[in-house]
Amino acid sequence: MAPPRPTRPAPAPPAGGVGAPQTAALVVVTLSDSFVELWAQLAEAMGLRLEAVDTPAALDRRTNVVAVIAAGGAEETLVDAMRQVAGGDLEVAAVGALPSHRTAAAVVRAGAAEYFAVPQDLDLLRAWIAERAERLRERTQGLAFAAVEAHKYRFDGILGESTALMKALGLAARVIPHPNVTVLITGETGTGKELLARAIHYNGPRAAAAFVDINCAALPETLLESELFGHEKGAFTDASASKPGLFELADGGTVFLDEIGHLALPLQAKLLRALQERQIRRVGGTRAIPVDVRIIAATHVDLAAAVRAGSFREDLYYRLNVVPVELPPLRARQQDVAVLARHFLSHFAAEYGVGVTAFSPAADRLLRERDWPGNIRELRNAVERAVLLATASVIDADALASPATAHATVDGTLPFPAPLDEIVHAAVVRTLERCGGNKSEAARRLGISRPRLLRLLGEDAGADGSFAADADDAMPPNAVRARRA
Repeated sequence: MAPPRPTRPAPAPPAGGVGAPQTAALVVVTLSDSFVELWAQLAEAMGLRLEAVDTPAALDRRTNVVAVIAAGGAEETLVDAMRQVAGGDLEVAAVGALPSHRTAAAVVRAGAAEYFAVPQDLDLLRAWIAERAERLRERTQGLAFAAVEAHKYRFDGILGESTALMKALGLAARVIPHPNVTVLITGETGTGKELLARAIHYNGPRAAAAFVDINCAALPETLLESELFGHEKGAFTDASASKPGLFELADGGTVFLDEIGHLALPLQAKLLRALQERQIRRVGGTRAIPVDVRIIAATHVDLAAAVRAGSFREDLYYRLNVVPVELPPLRARQQDVAVLARHFLSHFAAEYGVGVTAFSPAADRLLRERDWPGNIRELRNAVERAVLLATASVIDADALASPATAHATVDGTLPFPAPLDEIVHAAVVRTLERCGGNKSEAARRLGISRPRLLRLLGEDAGADGSFAADADDAMPPNAVRARRA
């Protein structure tokens, strides 16, 4: 009997309902007939919808509104009215006609955000409503952006049906509804760790807030600390002004720490303290700043081995490893290769406007039999290159062969016996293939410099004698990327 097919998990709908945002409204609880014309004027000026209700109970569980309780001439009713709505998340202002400190104090103690006496405090009232209306607009824009991103990073957009992939997605789906759970995503380079991190964020209750990601291996230790935690003016030579860190920018959202295994030990201690205390301290600062973020970390490094080697803190490892999600390499999900390859074929054929429609039988066979050490990234690059250079509507196996592996043996073994230079060249090529074409990583694993690796590959130096870095090796100008919803 055939084994049961794996079932793709369906993540729980986000708490807070990321979808079509409501139109913001100015809701006024009218306890008297005063100021009737005022509310229409203010609502129109602020671009808000006006709703007038006659009981504080109408504010219960309301969202996307600016709320006011108005009782001009009936100020004695304000305290009881405020007590009926106190305790919720909604800020409510009280408005009366009596400029009395005693009244203001009593109403604020009862739960009001502010008390305004009109007409004396009309400008203050207008400013208060305008500030909250702007917050609502930002939230509406954030929800609209999150809805787009949730569609882009939806779980059914992660292609494949292998058991190993379904297990990883099923675990991630169970984490999504819990906004404070820390997730550690592991897997080889190119397996889609960032894609999964974004899917967790944009399908969860923090979707309308920021997803901030940083590559811990792309920046030096001194700069990385400032990027993560911010700095105060004068903290170091170039600190001409105070700057918030990424933890502050992500408040309410998610911080994605990619390549966490490359984080320097001194920074590991500071990160651990931030995770435990839920607060950070800027470089050169003394004030503790509370932050509310979900942490998602990712690495291709075996952190347990790094702990044993003393290069990664054991306490930080256990703090990050609350829910570990391991993404399988492509060689462990061979049945997904054809699905992914055809998706990339369709995508790049449309992007480049070429009439490539299929793979030849030989190309299909190569797709199935190849190990794809660079995983999905390598497969994507191979298909893109084949589509871009295609001269026919069908892609053959030769078009999928990487130029860097031209001299490698068919089964990937080293040629032996053979001249030493051929053995060295084959070793370099095989290592480069296992690194998904990333020359800097291949050079690191071989213990040689990148220029020497290029010379062994037979690549020419540039006109100035230097070697150009490829796209994967160059540090992008936005190595630190922050997207605020």
